[in-house]
Amino acid sequence: MKTRRKEQKGQNGKVLIVGGSEDYTGAVILTAIAAFRTGVDVVTVCAPEKVAWTINAYSPDIITKKFIGKELDLTHTKEIIALSETHDVILIGNGLGIKKDFVNKLIKSISKPKIIDADAIKVTNMSLVSNAIFTPHKTEFEMLFEASITKKKIEYKNADDKIRELQKIMNNNVVLLKGNIDKIFDSKRLNRNKTGNNSMTVGGTGDILAGLCAGFVAQSKNLFESATRAAYVNGKAGEFMYKQRGYAYMASEMLNELWRFIK
Repeated sequence: MKTRRKEQKGQNGKVLIVGGSEDYTGAVILTAIAAFRTGVDVVTVCAPEKVAWTINAYSPDIITKKFIGKELDLTHTKEIIALSETHDVILIGNGLGIKKDFVNKLIKSISKPKIIDADAIKVTNMSLVSNAIFTPHKTEFEMLFEASITKKKIEYKNADDKIRELQKIMNNNVVLLKGNIDKIFDSKRLNRNKTGNNSMTVGGTGDILAGLCAGFVAQSKNLFESATRAAYVNGKAGEFMYKQRGYAYMASEMLNELWRFIK
C-alpha cells in the first residue's frame, strides 16, 4: 500500500483521537504518537482538560482540544462532531472509560472512517455501525459479539464460528482480532497476521496498534489494508523489542522503533 507524499500540511492525513481520563492519560499519548509515526501531518486529541495539558507537557507535536471536566460526556459531543469534519479519521475509546451514550452518539453522527478501540468496543453494537475498524482483544471480542448478535440460542464452538456469524451483519466494517495470530476480517475476507510474540502483553501495545490503524486509514482510506498493515507493523516492532530487551521494555520505547517497519 503505497501513497505519494503531498506538499501541503494536512494533505498527508489528519487524525482525531477521542479519549483519555485521569487514570489513563498514557493511552491517548501512545495512540497519537503511533499515528504520527505512520506519516500523517496532524494529530489532534480531544480529552478532559487536565489530561490534555498532560499530553501537551509530554509532546509539543500533539494538538489537544481541552474539554472542561474530569471526563468526556454528552455535552462535548457537538463540538467533537464538528471537529471530526476537518479530519480524515476518528479514533475513539483509548483510556475513555465506559460511556455508552457518549460513544454511540459520536459513532452514529460521524460519517468519516472510525477506529473503535478499548472501552468504546465494550458498548457498541457493530450491526449499527459503518465505516469502522474494531480492534478487540479476546475479551472485548466476546463483548462485541454478544452486543451485536441476537441469535443467542445457537451454539458457537469457537472464535471462527463467531467470526462467520459476525461477517453476516458487519456492514462495511473491519475487525482486527488481536491474539497469538491476529485475525483481520470484513464481510468477505479474512487475513491472518503472524508477527509479534508474547512479550507484547505489556500495557500499551494495543493503543499503539489503534494509532497505526488510524494513521494508515488517514492516508489510504482503505480499512482492510490499513488494519492488515497495522497488525504487521505492530507485531514486527514487538519482535524487534524482544530481540533487543527480552521482556524488559515498555510500549513507549516501542514507539521509537516503528519507523523500521513502516518505511
